[in-house]
Amino acid sequence: MKVFNYRFALLAGAIVALSSCGGNSGMKLGDDEFATMTVSSTASEQTTSYPATIKGKQDIEVRPQVSGNIVKLYVDEGATVRKGQALFGIDPTQYAAAVHQAKAAVEMAKSGLNTATLTEQQKRTLHDKHIISDYEYTAAVNQLESAKAQLAQAEASYTAADQNLGFCTVTSPSNGVVGTFPYRVGALVGPSIAYPLTTVSEIGDMYVYFSMTEKELLKMTKQGTSLKEELAKLPEVELRLIDGTLYDEKGKIDAVSGVIDQNTGSVSMRAVFPNSKNVLRSGGTGNVVFPYKMDGVMIIPQSATQEIQDLKFVWVVGNDNKVVSTQVTVSPFDDGQNYIVTDGLKDGDKIVIEGVQLLSNEQEIKPITKEQARAKYEQHLKDQSEGNIQTAFK
Repeated sequence: MKVFNYRFALLAGAIVALSSCGGNSGMKLGDDEFATMTVSSTASEQTTSYPATIKGKQDIEVRPQVSGNIVKLYVDEGATVRKGQALFGIDPTQYAAAVHQAKAAVEMAKSGLNTATLTEQQKRTLHDKHIISDYEYTAAVNQLESAKAQLAQAEASYTAADQNLGFCTVTSPSNGVVGTFPYRVGALVGPSIAYPLTTVSEIGDMYVYFSMTEKELLKMTKQGTSLKEELAKLPEVELRLIDGTLYDEKGKIDAVSGVIDQNTGSVSMRAVFPNSKNVLRSGGTGNVVFPYKMDGVMIIPQSATQEIQDLKFVWVVGNDNKVVSTQVTVSPFDDGQNYIVTDGLKDGDKIVIEGVQLLSNEQEIKPITKEQARAKYEQHLKDQSEGNIQTAFK
């Protein structure tokens, strides 16, 4: 019975010891065995994402140009509309009456002009025969000019009245999608209302705004050419929607803010995405996915590095199998599992990729491959599960 208890305790201790290693990343396979890999230059295609806000190319506020009660809604909220399509109807009664009154005034002015014309012609004939004085003829001419002015004024009033009547039907200023309606049938509206009747967003193409750091922008645009040329060279970007799916159209960065935010050190950028299916809506959010291609870099697992005061180090294995701590420079973009090394390593360097926290400078090790390390680790698990304490840690 005592022997059984002793073996059970030893097996439990073995399991705890292996569990404390956190998997095989920190596992010590033997007194001097460590998994290694040989690095070589390669090209890397990585992506990084930036929170983004989606806006229509133009969000136009629709406001009434005349006052009155709304009597009709021609479309519903969220409807896709074309330029000139009717949106709201405002009570036209008073404006129709004003049009009739202005039209009558025009007819009256025309009659007055006809009378003044005939009078001027008669006076001119008499004046030519020296029957009437210059004063009397000049008065007739002045009356004619006054009649012409009255007609012009009446016609202008008629045009304004007719225009106001037309404003009773509020139309869409552009193609797009209408927003919400804060005012509905029966509401009294006018040019000075606090909120617009609605907003029409042009969504044929959508603007997607995001920000990146000044340092990131300089990496892409410091080649010495104009910013316009540099923007043209930038790769197409993708848009990850709020539900996690990728939008099926790619966008192009077309503008960069000329001002750097002093508080955040970031630069506002804008990408244009086609929206032929009207999937994107103004005011939406997502993430711009930006691709980065880097040549002449080394890809190493993050488990191969140690961080000391924001600097990253790897253990390089020499020809004598002794390890030396070596500082490396990595790209700020990574996939969460690997680092892109841009400086500090050269082709053919062999580095330790597991158990790096157990090493010290000039320590001699026995390099093995990652596959060998995995096989040993799995054998350890098998041995301990079968109770082979004698071989579980060999």
